[in-house]
Amino acid sequence: MKNPVEGIGKRPFTIKWISLILFTILLLSASCNKENPQDKNNSVYDSSVSYSLQNISYGNNSQQIMDIYLPANRKSSSTKVFVLIHGGGWSAGDKTDFADLFNSLKSNYPNDAIININYQLGTAASPGYPKQINDIKAALSEIQQQKYDLSSQYFLFGASAGGHLAMLYGYAFDAVHQVKAICNTVGPADLTDPSYTNNNLAYMPALGGLVGNVLYTQNPGLYAEVSPVKHVTSSSPPTISFYGDTDPLIPSTQMGLLKKALDDNGVYNEATMYAGAGHGNWNTAQSEDYVLKIMNFINFHF
Repeated sequence: MKNPVEGIGKRPFTIKWISLILFTILLLSASCNKENPQDKNNSVYDSSVSYSLQNISYGNNSQQIMDIYLPANRKSSSTKVFVLIHGGGWSAGDKTDFADLFNSLKSNYPNDAIININYQLGTAASPGYPKQINDIKAALSEIQQQKYDLSSQYFLFGASAGGHLAMLYGYAFDAVHQVKAICNTVGPADLTDPSYTNNNLAYMPALGGLVGNVLYTQNPGLYAEVSPVKHVTSSSPPTISFYGDTDPLIPSTQMGLLKKALDDNGVYNEATMYAGAGHGNWNTAQSEDYVLKIMNFINFHF
């Protein structure tokens, strides 16, 4: 069977409709400050000017790198940060898959910072959990350094496996509530869902990148531990989610399980199921709806 969560990070799903629609809506709002070239040796970045930095290390592993946009006139007390987490089944994908989204956010929200992270990819022998969560922690610790002049207010964007990681981090590992909102696109939310567990062998080629060669029956506690819905509390961040009802990779039951957990805990959330849509391949009307809902959500919650 095809990898149940592969492909979200491939070029066809770089959320190109955001780059086409968001980019044109507010193109002229982009910062007029000339960006300084990348300078990895800078110990301090002048907060009065903007920077576009590429492949900044946040750890010792070669995969622990990220691209950073620092807006001009930023302040550690108020400059918020978009955090982009690519998909790819926990075992593939790259930050370049979110390059269009990165550029669109930079154009439309020029006063906010952006980081687009790579993380250590998982394998059956070296699964993604917990190292990918630890990588998100490490990336956020890096940009909390004084030299960047950024606040610790974060909006997490994730797609597919990246959506799962965004929710898992925001619900289970953000003890001081720095994550202010999450946008989840086709992200697995509950790996204890019978849609997964009753077909565990079929989904293992993908899940192995997250949990290793461990079936649900062998360690149900692990599957619960990596399920974002199991960690939702009344203080979880507002979440907007999008799914397709013909997605061959993510069971349609995932949206309802996520929404119920958020609703039961009184957490503001929005959830959209697009009819006839698959793994993020919305049609034109759905794409426009998707973009407008995300923009409204950002403007209201971030």
